[in-house]
Amino acid sequence: MTAIVWVKPEGAELAEVELGQGRLRATGTAIGGDPLPYQLEYELTTGDRWVTERLFVRTYGAGWSRSLELINNPAGRWTINAEAKGQVDLPPPGGDAAAVTGALDCDLGLSPLTNTMPVLRGGFLRHGAGEHLMAWVSVPALVVIPSRQTYRHVRPEVVSYSSERFTEEIVFGADGLVENYPSIGRRIGS
Repeated sequence: MTAIVWVKPEGAELAEVELGQGRLRATGTAIGGDPLPYQLEYELTTGDRWVTERLFVRTYGAGWSRSLELINNPAGRWTINAEAKGQVDLPPPGGDAAAVTGALDCDLGLSPLTNTMPVLRGGFLRHGAGEHLMAWVSVPALVVIPSRQTYRHVRPEVVSYSSERFTEEIVFGADGLVENYPSIGRRIGS
């Protein structure tokens, strides 16, 4: 088990991560301030080859809370369960599970953690490139949308990430976890 802290442009994230033998398990907590102050808690479990099995996320702030559970079965069919309480100016949580059919991974918005799965599975820390369909989760709204993302090896421990939104080079540690994702978070401590 490894504890990681990422400092973000608008908050921070603490994750406890167990990574080994093609699997990842993690729990984490994050805080943020955009588009409104929130706290986020998550649990992530993958199966073989770092393929997402389950992501549970809860966000909350002054007078509101939301939860989202994503479950991926072995055939790449997702189940999305969402709940919202209180009034807040955010779109409703959840999404269309059919739109992410075939995706192997979730991508929790504003979290450096979920870039680990496709990068390790594809071996992109050493070579190659690949495009992936992801079940992307917006934060703090917890809306699930399909996202096409490309990962490409640049040099040892550096991978170029691109989506329809932007492109950025991400630096990974020897453990396969993000060290520096400039617009998302920078790992601090040992």
